Amino acid sequence: QVQLVESGGGLVQAGGSLRLSCAASGSTFTIFSMGWHRQAPGKQRELVAGISPVGSTSYADSVKGRFTISRDSAKNTGYLQMNSLKPEDTAVYYCTARILTGAVLKDYWGQGTQVTVSS
Repeated sequence: QVQLVESGGGLVQAGGSLRLSCAASGSTFTIFSMGWHRQAPGKQRELVAGISPVGSTSYADSVKGRFTISRDSAKNTGYLQMNSLKPEDTAVYYCTARILTGAVLKDYWGQGTQVTVSS
């Protein structure tokens, strides 16, 4: 079994920065793609950013130019650098990864980390 553990959330003032990390651990596995979703109170969960197996990235329009997704394959870790944060970025952020273990390709989710941006 594989686990994803996020870290790096917290409280920051508007205009500030945070860097989220997502570490995968478990038995032998291969990470294909990774992504970050978020869910604000009373709103649907939305995809914020994604990174493909070859490193191509995509972003929600609301975070383009402010957020950067990356990964360190050697460490089985993904990152979300968030700059110029706005109060509307406040949400629980979830890491996701499409992971191959043996012959099974499956999507995994982390437990979430709270990001709160004060005005």
